[in-house]
Amino acid sequence: MIHRFEMGPKRTLSRSKSGGVFGHPSKRAQSQLRVGLYARVSTHDQQTIPLQMRAMREYAMRRDWAVAVQIKEVGSGASQRELREKLLEAARRREIDVVLVWRLDRWGRSVTDLLATFQELEHLGVGFVSLTEALDLTTPAGRAMAGLLAIFAEFEREILRERVRAGLAHARQNGQRLGRPVTAALHADQVRKLYRAGISKAEIARRLKIGRTSVRRILAAKKFK
Repeated sequence: MIHRFEMGPKRTLSRSKSGGVFGHPSKRAQSQLRVGLYARVSTHDQQTIPLQMRAMREYAMRRDWAVAVQIKEVGSGASQRELREKLLEAARRREIDVVLVWRLDRWGRSVTDLLATFQELEHLGVGFVSLTEALDLTTPAGRAMAGLLAIFAEFEREILRERVRAGLAHARQNGQRLGRPVTAALHADQVRKLYRAGISKAEIARRLKIGRTSVRRILAAKKFK
């Protein structure tokens, strides 16, 4: 669910030495900032959405930010964040100056994903604040925390790579064949024999319990038509 509010002409964060990309612009150099609120819950926890939105609106009010967009997303999977992309699109169109979320795990799927979105927002000159963790990338301390997240993201990627390498080594030690299965290739002679006998490709696939694509590939390899 997306709610938009008309907030007048577009404004961008100041990139002066005093503010920086994620800097905290002074009121003399910057008008009221526009914030996009993002709340996300699972399908079994929808009752917390009003709590999240109320807390974020109150925080925005204390910071004198104007709420431009409110997004409420409900999803059951860690990868389902389609409406989050809508908020990022608003940032790309320079319709908001700050993204405000209730908690980091509501925004990102992983440390790597968090870092990727932070880097894009930084490039756009859009700030990011997570209310629960008190993570504010408009401040020097917050930017230092983002630097730590980059280290953790690389650590996360290395762990995944190491797990893959360990899994492959274990499979080889146990005599497991790696790569694509060769089930269809084992039936190549039968496929050609049946095709010469006038059996259709679909029937060959059904009899041998292999895919039609595999049948066509085997026949094409020997220029069978």
